[in-house]
This record gives sequence, structure tokens and C-alpha cells, in this order.
Amino acid sequence: MIDAAVSLRSIHKEYRRADFLVVALDDITIDIPIGEFFCLMGPSGSGKSTLLHLVAGIDRPTKGQIRVLGDDIGELNESELAGWRSENIGYVFQTFNLIPVLTAWENVELPLLLTSLSKKDRLRRARTALEIVGLADRLEHLPKQLSGGQEQRVAIARALVTDPSIILADEPTGELDAGSADDVLAILSTLNKQHGKTILMVTHDPRAQQYARTSRYLDKGRMTEMPHAVPA
Repeated sequence: MIDAAVSLRSIHKEYRRADFLVVALDDITIDIPIGEFFCLMGPSGSGKSTLLHLVAGIDRPTKGQIRVLGDDIGELNESELAGWRSENIGYVFQTFNLIPVLTAWENVELPLLLTSLSKKDRLRRARTALEIVGLADRLEHLPKQLSGGQEQRVAIARALVTDPSIILADEPTGELDAGSADDVLAILSTLNKQHGKTILMVTHDPRAQQYARTSRYLDKGRMTEMPHAVPA
């Protein structure tokens, strides 16, 4: 039986830049239960995105162990990681990363092109994902025909379309106005509560905390107590 969706043990991550050694994460140990909506807050440059990349297997720690859904992802090679990631992880980026010449449904369909699904089944799943985020009437719209909030909802649908167990959201409201940000956060909350998705979100947006079940604070690569007023 898997006890945690994500389990980090003594994670240390450092980078060499010219003559400088940059410590991005320092001795991070944490468990995130299955079905959790976990919000990791902190200022820019605190190591939040680095931690998300490690959980997704996009990067590897300098030291420590990462288990995701019971798998020690440090034991997987790059090819195995790619397959594991496509089955288990949905990733939502701050900057949407939509392809401008593709429609909403074609952008959502992209992760399914690596599967054996027929075009009909890919369209069905893309349509369902767009319905979940409230964009069933925007299937044929190009990104330039959508608002920023709608673009991010398409990006969430793309992360959803493979039915992953975990959704990683990297500053999902960073490019949005307050109203659109609330819409996106409400969708993530619905995915957690009604669809059983484990959400790990990193942000410096203080509005995001009210949507999460658990919040922690990261500063200069270390977990600290949540400040009374989190800087925006």
C-alpha cells in the first residue's frame, strides 16, 4: 500500500555556475498524502520550481531520495522516466506553453499523440478535459482568441487529458489577473475534491493558500515556518 503520493527524504540540490556553487534546496524532507492539495509558498528564487522539477523527474537531486506513488524515481533511466511521467504526472506551467497555430483541443490532444489511441478517442478525451475546465465551447479557438485565464484552463486540460494521479502546478496564477487567478485556483480545487487528483502547487501568490488543504513555506532552499504575511 502506498502511504504518500510524494515522499522526499533529505533532498539536496546544488548547481555549479561559473565559480559559484548555488544551493537550491537544502535537506528537504516531506510527505504529501494521496489526495492532498498541497501549496508550497515562498518568494521567487526560493527553490520552489526546482522542487517541482525533481518531483516530476525533469531534474535529479544532488543527494536524497524521491518516491512518487511508491516509485523510487532515482532508479529510473531517462527513457523510463519519460514513460513514467506521461502516465502519472500532469504539469501546469506559469506561461501556458500553448502552441499558437493549434486549436484548444489540438493543444490538449498533444500528450495523447504518444499513445496508441485513435484520433476519435483522442478527440473524445480532449473534449472531456476541456469540459471539466469549462471550455467545451472553445474547442476550435486558437490561443490568440482566448483570454489569459482561458489559456491557462486549456493548459490545465492538457495536463488532465492523460488522467494523471498527480498535477504539478508551477505558479499557475503568475500571469493572470485576480479574477482569472481565482477561476484557475477553483478549478484546481475541484480537480482535487471531485476528481481525486493530488495537487502540488508552488506559488508566491498569497490568494492561493486559501484553496489548499496544506501550506508550507520555502525560503532560500529550506522549509521554514509560514510567515504571518506572505510576501507577494
